[in-house]
Amino acid sequence: MAATNILSVENLSKRFGERLLFEGINFGLSQGQKTALVARNGSGKSTLLHCICALEPYDDGRVSMGGEVRWCILQQEPPYQKAESILDNLYSGDLDAVQALHAYTLSLQNPDDASAAQLAYDDMDRTQAWDFEARGKEILGKLNLHDLTRTMGSLSGGERRRVALAKVLIEEPDLLFLDEPTNHLDLDMIQWLEKYLARSKMTLLMITHDRYFLENVCDTILELDAESLYRYKGNYSYYLEKREERQEIALVNRERARSSFKRELAWMRSTPSARTGKSKARIDRFYEIKKQARVSLEEDPMHIKLNPHRLGGKVVELHKISQGFGGRTLFRSLTHHFKRFERIGIVGANGSGKSSLLELITQQTEPKTGKVVVGETVVFGHYHQSGAQFPEGMRVIEAIYEIAEFMQLQGGQKITASQLLERFLFPRSSHHQLISLLSGGEKKRLHLLQVLMANPNFLILDEPTNDLDIYSLQILEEFLLDFPGCLIIVSHDRYFMDRLVEHIWVLGSDVGEPGSVQDFPGNYSQYRLEDAERKALQRNSKAVQATGADSANSESTTDVPKNDYSKRLSFKEKYELEQLEKDLGALEKRKEELTTKLYNDHDHEELQRLGDELKTVTEKLETAELRWLELADRAS
Repeated sequence: MAATNILSVENLSKRFGERLLFEGINFGLSQGQKTALVARNGSGKSTLLHCICALEPYDDGRVSMGGEVRWCILQQEPPYQKAESILDNLYSGDLDAVQALHAYTLSLQNPDDASAAQLAYDDMDRTQAWDFEARGKEILGKLNLHDLTRTMGSLSGGERRRVALAKVLIEEPDLLFLDEPTNHLDLDMIQWLEKYLARSKMTLLMITHDRYFLENVCDTILELDAESLYRYKGNYSYYLEKREERQEIALVNRERARSSFKRELAWMRSTPSARTGKSKARIDRFYEIKKQARVSLEEDPMHIKLNPHRLGGKVVELHKISQGFGGRTLFRSLTHHFKRFERIGIVGANGSGKSSLLELITQQTEPKTGKVVVGETVVFGHYHQSGAQFPEGMRVIEAIYEIAEFMQLQGGQKITASQLLERFLFPRSSHHQLISLLSGGEKKRLHLLQVLMANPNFLILDEPTNDLDIYSLQILEEFLLDFPGCLIIVSHDRYFMDRLVEHIWVLGSDVGEPGSVQDFPGNYSQYRLEDAERKALQRNSKAVQATGADSANSESTTDVPKNDYSKRLSFKEKYELEQLEKDLGALEKRKEELTTKLYNDHDHEELQRLGDELKTVTEKLETAELRWLELADRAS
């Protein structure tokens, strides 16, 4: 396919009632282009994706794709059937490779039908389904999806998102739409996905707030701002630079418009009775200048000097605490005495116990062993990743008044609930809006404000960056940089962690004793760099110790979980195992025949021929037996 547009969007417009989301949107995507769409929460990013994919109607405009372009979309709430298995969900669809996989699976269940098995095998070759399956195994392993017999209804929301992500990646369409692909992934998964998409040939249009992701994957940024779309041909760093230039130009144009507005306003007010005789073009120009002059461009950096409750000498002490569930230990013998103004980031794979540790620190649960001592002056502010549950019919301002009507600042100043709402990107026009009408990101921001309004001096944030846009993240970061208290952050946002934490606790680490918590001095990127160097040294050490290919192969297959789907036999290997069982029988029979003839035949030339054939058959038999043992062991 030539490097022409595979997607064209022309003059697209969309309203929700009286609210205009976007108007006259124009852009195109060429093959292999990797584009991100950024905007404030509630600006219509997801709606724009849905309009392009015909998942909801648009008011005006046109969307066109090439006739042979295959596309998929990862939605924030992907559809699913509760009763279907993960495997059925993954391999549903009308792709030729998917149909070939289904046919081949059926043929394996009916081994007596040799012609059907051969036809299915040929279809696997024709549709390149072997590659399709190999890609699926890699993706499933990286996303920690191993037990594919589980039903979709039994999965958590995060697990269903990972299944949906695996499905669109396995299908590898020409054009892929991704709506917040990094949500509910742990940090290892995010870094793998980043590399996978960067080297992929797929054309991408994604919504993401992960700034390292934007930096390392995307070559184009589309910014949806004030109902208009701005295009930046470059990664996130380039976007920030050019966006600042655009804003500076916009400020100059606004000042120019304000100067003109005063003059035009005087003209409009003069002899109003003769208004009908005035130039219609100049009247139209007046209203255009008025619109330009009233544009709001300033962005408050959100420097608020809080005055939280004073922290005493004793903050929080952890004395050899351990926690686990169902016979599984999450962490053990963790001892730490928090210092005033300490900033810790907590990382670990999904299920490693991060949220459980936070609940122990805040004394919501009891440890299996050890104890937690909290100082008398500590006031916790705990932001939960699940968000807050707001009563039906509650309005935005009421959610904040429920906590307090104002916050005390340093120097005796105060900031009201309304002012704080505005600082966190809730304009006054939204203060009396029903919370049920807010977007997911806006509800998360409101929950965060509730936590902050309690004026805590020990702030715990459990995945605060999920569903927040880039602008909200920048505001939150500036706020937290000024926060005069203890701070614990659990987040998969690497950029966010790097800016705010001083050291890292790693749960589920392979460093030290099982269940120990690694304490790394530095930010997340520094930890990843050191961890990568440590693992490289370990691999080199193992390579030196290996005495041959057999020992290396033996080492590579140790400690493989029985339910690790990525290590199980592929369809091709299952077919090979079945064929080997048939071939072994035939080879053993031929070896016996040749051995008998060697004993009974006395012709010299015939004995030579029989001996050569017996040697060949014996070698084939030994090779087949070794391969059969390897496959049979993995299949058990």
